[in-house]
Amino acid sequence: MSGREEPPREVAPGVVLVDAGYVRPGLAASWLLSGRSTAAVVETGTALSVPRILAALAGRGIARQDVGFVIVTHVHLDHAGGAGALLAALPAARLVAHPRGARHLVDPARLLAGAAPLYGGPEGLRRLYGEVVPVPAERVVEASDGLALDLGDRPLLFLDAPGHARHHFAVLDRATRGFFTGDAFGLSYRSLDGPGGPFFFPTTTPVQLDPPAFHATVDRMLAERPERMYLTHYGMVEGDPGPWAAALHRAIDGHVRAAEAAPAGAGRGEALRRALRDLLLGELDAQGWQGDRAAALDAFAADLELNARGLEVWLDSR
Repeated sequence: MSGREEPPREVAPGVVLVDAGYVRPGLAASWLLSGRSTAAVVETGTALSVPRILAALAGRGIARQDVGFVIVTHVHLDHAGGAGALLAALPAARLVAHPRGARHLVDPARLLAGAAPLYGGPEGLRRLYGEVVPVPAERVVEASDGLALDLGDRPLLFLDAPGHARHHFAVLDRATRGFFTGDAFGLSYRSLDGPGGPFFFPTTTPVQLDPPAFHATVDRMLAERPERMYLTHYGMVEGDPGPWAAALHRAIDGHVRAAEAAPAGAGRGEALRRALRDLLLGELDAQGWQGDRAAALDAFAADLELNARGLEVWLDSR
């Protein structure tokens, strides 16, 4: 389900969706956020995404020196790999990152070493993410739980959001009652919208999965009564988030059951992949999905692989 890449577009007042160009259209988003005093970029994508973001800023008439903040929900490379390169192009911007993750963007060596085995070694990592440039430490703002930033009539609230990763926060844009969720509210690709509305599925990428914290994070966001979610994977969804949260809770529990039922030994990974494929198709059926099941599996192929690996790491950590 590759689809056609859409140009940057305003999806809510002062909120512009930019396709980060990661792997395929409609997979990863960056966001431009405008206030009366300054602008911000939320999620940098990879280093290869930076020209797209700069072009989108220019297309919206936002001068590079008028961007005050670059915000990354967590330091996984599809969300933050372009942080250093983007800051180099935005002279007044500061990077806002989670206290547990900021140091890995200042010195990305450990981050890159941990990611390389997942993507075919350093060369595979470079092809997918480009050159990951260190962020100057003096330009980093660590966003502790409850941090408030105001872009000018656009107050932002940062909430600690563990579950997918311990170095994760979610950002509430009070002006539009919308959360920039990163991976804390799962995956929801627009090509799988159906009669039941948007389809949501968790992401359990290695290496810090914490299912109870994941549940708590979803509930904490819901408690703020958001009216829309700005998903990195992918796009804006708006409406009553209660059913979306219920689907996520159900699928998180399904992941845990699949992991706990997987046999020990060499066949564990394949058993997990089969179980997650079945879980995905079952959740689609529960939402009345009428589309091509093979195409749906293709859309989630990389995610299912990473989810299975993350569950293996979680099992080993216990």
